[in-house]
Amino acid sequence: MAEKLKDILFPRDKVQLFANLIKKHYGEFSADQFVDDVCDTGWKERELKEKMRHTTVMLKKHLPDDYATSIEILLKIVPGVQGFEAIVLPDFVEVYGLEHWDISMPALGEFTKCGSSEFGIRPFLIKDLPAAMDYMYKWAESDDFKVRRFASEGCRPRLPWAMAVPALKKDPTSILPILEKLKDDPEEFVRKSVANNLNDISKSHPKVVLEICERWQGTSKNTDWIIKHACRTLLKQGNKKAMLLFGFANPDKMKVSSFKLSHDQATIGETIEFAFDLHVDTKKAQKVRLEYITHFVKANGKTSPKVFQIKEVVLEPGKHKVTKKHSFANMSTRKHYPGVHTLEVVVNGEPKAKKEIELLG
Repeated sequence: MAEKLKDILFPRDKVQLFANLIKKHYGEFSADQFVDDVCDTGWKERELKEKMRHTTVMLKKHLPDDYATSIEILLKIVPGVQGFEAIVLPDFVEVYGLEHWDISMPALGEFTKCGSSEFGIRPFLIKDLPAAMDYMYKWAESDDFKVRRFASEGCRPRLPWAMAVPALKKDPTSILPILEKLKDDPEEFVRKSVANNLNDISKSHPKVVLEICERWQGTSKNTDWIIKHACRTLLKQGNKKAMLLFGFANPDKMKVSSFKLSHDQATIGETIEFAFDLHVDTKKAQKVRLEYITHFVKANGKTSPKVFQIKEVVLEPGKHKVTKKHSFANMSTRKHYPGVHTLEVVVNGEPKAKKEIELLG
């Protein structure tokens, strides 16, 4: 059986190395006792975030009571911290530093160099958005690409597994100057964060994102990559303006025929194949985005759609045969349930044909 992430990323020996590093910079630190306190009887059963928070609490127990003094110690270990244990540093700020802005905010900027502070910044954004964003603007101009990436990632409106910031979901205006600064960053790590931030924004404010993408398009190869990645949700939704932005042809000129499934019943874990003919009814070659939607049956019997890309391609006028396989195997991110599922072919954002398949347990 494969090891769980929580066991791979936070083993006792790594906690010991982390403790030894602190001991080098704070002689009074009880490294062995800290490790025993962290790796207690409940350690093995804790999930990853629970392990992080438990470690943070034990760190507070063994560091000086004065917050500023503790941060001074933790800042000294930044160059030597390696691995997932580094996330404890911004978590320490998140838990204990909200009333110490002048100390906490610069510390988050340093801690992100060894373990991203994107989660630790969220309570500060909630408490005082303008003040926190002032720091983010400065970080966006840092010489360190990890800090620049933090400036974008930390203020994502829909950052996965993070505390929500409702004000940024409602109005992303304060984020946009940061993304403008980073839109042609030399580091892909930073550019990917910019694209993900824009994709987050597109889910509530598609017009804002499309206007930015139209303005950025053609600026450089970097910005062209960003805007395509940023519009992935809009493209999956079949947003017509997004389709036109990237040169996809009018779907009215595309037809689907002879849509067939290899079989109309399958068992969980099985793979099926489907095929169809795509007719391009134009005089010139056209850019085509082919996708299919699987409407999965959920545990409650209702269905939930998931879009899968087949390919993006330039096609000449005429008929084109398309084949694809789809697996109904259970995954960590998706569990299948018996029932009637629907497969739907989508061409340039427009549904063209669908078939039902019964999934058996």
